[in-house]
Amino acid sequence: MTAGGGLVTGAGTGQAPATPPGGELAGLRRLLDRPRQAAGPACDLCGVAVEEDHPHVADIEHRSLRCSCRACWLLFTNEAAAMGRWRAVPEDCRAVDLHLDEGAWEALEIPVGLAFVFHSTPLGRPVAFYPGPAGATESLLGLERWGELVAAHPELAAMVPDVEALLVRRLAPGSFSCWIVPVDACYELVALVRRSWRGFDGGPEARQAIESFFAGLPDRGRGRRGRPPATYISGDRG
Repeated sequence: MTAGGGLVTGAGTGQAPATPPGGELAGLRRLLDRPRQAAGPACDLCGVAVEEDHPHVADIEHRSLRCSCRACWLLFTNEAAAMGRWRAVPEDCRAVDLHLDEGAWEALEIPVGLAFVFHSTPLGRPVAFYPGPAGATESLLGLERWGELVAAHPELAAMVPDVEALLVRRLAPGSFSCWIVPVDACYELVALVRRSWRGFDGGPEARQAIESFFAGLPDRGRGRRGRPPATYISGDRG
């Protein structure tokens, strides 16, 4: 799925098994260029079969998400793997209190009450998107206000670029629900909104889909797929 430069999600049509020699990019490219073996959902990196509920890795250069098996996902929790070209999408979600008010929200220049923001390495800046009937639409972000938020809230500065996002939902005037979530969760929400949207304002079906999605965030990642959250290994994060 792509819109306004957003990430593209893989469809589990992964391509064939091999082991990347020494983690070199050329070896990874050979993995992606060979036909896959699994008949159903498969890892896009090695081709083995995966469950419907599977993790993802991000292709940073092409700004896309790839379906992944556990072994490939674990490999790319190390940021040094593939020279940073690939990055595992973490699975944990956590609520954050940003003390947002209407003035702060307006300063971010996001025109709707539901949006997500993450840092894009290829673009070298944060990007904001909001779900709607056409998919994920990019919004021009008030970068000055965003910088102030990041400076005031270390948890935002600690978000892993390209794979973690701040997801914000406006509940009522001056009331917001804020979460740091995996970026694949954001695109899952985009798909839910797009499928359920009816009429001008989305209708009750879309509102219920959004409500159910946020209600499930506290449990998302806890014991999911039997793995702990990704721990990133780099000099910057220790």
